[in-house]
Amino acid sequence: MSKLSRRARVALTTLAAGLACSGPYAADMAAGKAKVEAVCAACHGVNGVSVSDAIPNLAGQRGAYLEAQLKAWKDGSRKNPIMNAIGAQLSADDISNVASFFAALPAAGGPKSALAPAMAQSPLAFPENYRATYTKYLAINFPATKQVRYYYANPAAVQAAKAGKPVPDGAYMLAEVYSAKLDADKKPVMGADGFFVPDQLAFYTAMAREAGWGKDFPDILRNEDWAYAVFTAAKQHRPGINQAECLACHKPLDKTSFLFTIDKLAALAQAK
Repeated sequence: MSKLSRRARVALTTLAAGLACSGPYAADMAAGKAKVEAVCAACHGVNGVSVSDAIPNLAGQRGAYLEAQLKAWKDGSRKNPIMNAIGAQLSADDISNVASFFAALPAAGGPKSALAPAMAQSPLAFPENYRATYTKYLAINFPATKQVRYYYANPAAVQAAKAGKPVPDGAYMLAEVYSAKLDADKKPVMGADGFFVPDQLAFYTAMAREAGWGKDFPDILRNEDWAYAVFTAAKQHRPGINQAECLACHKPLDKTSFLFTIDKLAALAQAK
């Protein structure tokens, strides 16, 4: 390849990166890189190669496309609980900068990115005696996955909910996740209580908080000092869990102690 053609390629690459920003100003690539490293990398990788097969790679995507999707998640016209929560916190500058940074990266072709240590390591220990000391306050059917879940809260969470106060440090919330018993047509069997009949314990999900647990999470993801975990049926941490997905999903719930079910817990606690 001639020297001239190499120069032409460099010029075209530079032009493409500049055109990735559709805003009224030139994108700040350094700011885009910083935002990606602080937030987006937790799922999409610092170099645009995602941390799992279920999350899309963004390296080398068209900047205008990425910017349009981020704007749609920000204004809610495209629905995704995780990306809606992230997009809502991004400024117009952030969106343009992030889109331009990802667009300028080489197209993804390497191995998936490793999970960020703060996202992959959970401080939660399994609460061995939870059935003796926690309050079971809710059951929910999940038809799409043919599961039923039972929700438990420890005394610290119950007392705060009963008093109408924010859930404090020391709170622990646990959910048992069961596959539903299926009939001959592979449909969940409904019990007399209106919930699927549980079959096999599949796993547990948990969230708890202690002082300082949120310090290693970026502000855009942080849920005060809540941290999250998924435990296997054998009560061991499930490998490969990315707390960033939990944090982003719960992020908009700051007015309800980051809990989706605080109203159900409060209602039960106040009835006792």
